[in-house]
Amino acid sequence: MRVLVTGANGFLGKNLCLRLKELGTIEVLPITRESSEVELQFALNQADFVFHLAGVNRPQDPAEYQTGNADVTKFLCDSLLRYKRAVPIVYTSSSQVVLENDYGKSKLAAEDALSAYSIAVGAKVFIFRLPNIFGKWCKPNYNSAVATFCHNIARGLPIKINDSVAELKLVYVDDVINNFISLIQDANSQGGLQEILSIYTTSVGSLAAQIEAFKNSRNTLVTERVGTGFARVLYATYVSYLPTNEFSYEIPKYGDSRGEFVEVLKTLDSGQFSFFTAHPGITRGGHYHHTKTEKFLVIRGKARFGFRHMISGEKYELITDGNKPEIVETVPGWTHDITNIGEDEMIVMLWANEIFDRDKPDTIAEKV
Repeated sequence: MRVLVTGANGFLGKNLCLRLKELGTIEVLPITRESSEVELQFALNQADFVFHLAGVNRPQDPAEYQTGNADVTKFLCDSLLRYKRAVPIVYTSSSQVVLENDYGKSKLAAEDALSAYSIAVGAKVFIFRLPNIFGKWCKPNYNSAVATFCHNIARGLPIKINDSVAELKLVYVDDVINNFISLIQDANSQGGLQEILSIYTTSVGSLAAQIEAFKNSRNTLVTERVGTGFARVLYATYVSYLPTNEFSYEIPKYGDSRGEFVEVLKTLDSGQFSFFTAHPGITRGGHYHHTKTEKFLVIRGKARFGFRHMISGEKYELITDGNKPEIVETVPGWTHDITNIGEDEMIVMLWANEIFDRDKPDTIAEKV
């Protein structure tokens, strides 16, 4: 299948072209601002499917709305009509078509041209009236608050907020692209106005605060809840704006005669991850908890874990090493220690179900 993409060098175009190439069965026909009219005509005569993403949304001259949105779309439709080709078209319109502004009017005129084309040749036309789109590769300091905030905050640059409570309706670029891809893959898709189900609503102030929290997490080591929902896709977007010299960051390391201890990552409600080392013959631990629980994983070396019940005095030992991944859990009310019984330095990964609180550590040293 040959798929024509107008605006191939734009934000949506870059994301779409990459995904189309990943499918492995599609030849992408990219059209950009640098493409000639002849190249566009040739691509239109070859394409089996068209994504019309090109458009103008912030011109120096308002007249460019008409030429860059309505006129270009009509030219595209007229060309396909002349070739008598009933090619499906996906068009990225705007939620502003309901507003009385030049941009909205030009987008509505483009929709009308596409509808006329659809009726004339019986081709499916899919129209997406999209709100603000965010995600990787969106141009900052242009017309996206998300892109601007991510770019500037990642670089320690100031951001400007005129109305912190102003509402924002946002769609994530991958959700849009997934909808686009599904239209190619499902021959039974119905044309007309299309709906993006995953629309996120936030405020300008909340958006800025969340992105600032992402940046601060490198200092506090406390990650935001980035596993699901809006925070997940916003964090992915924020990270995509990091300059290359910020791809990594150092974390504190504490050492003594026993070895080293490093806190890696803390969570808001699911504890923290750390690792420590121990020299041969060194024993670490020797304490118990009332409520705190931990999971240990020896990833290099050989360890002996010792446990003692604080009431009955019952003792238990087990041995594990890095050649056999095995989680060892601490149990409230039992003391526990870990001894390096190997000949080399031991490295142990540790998860605790809560962030260490120096005021309430729930870590009581065993009294011998």
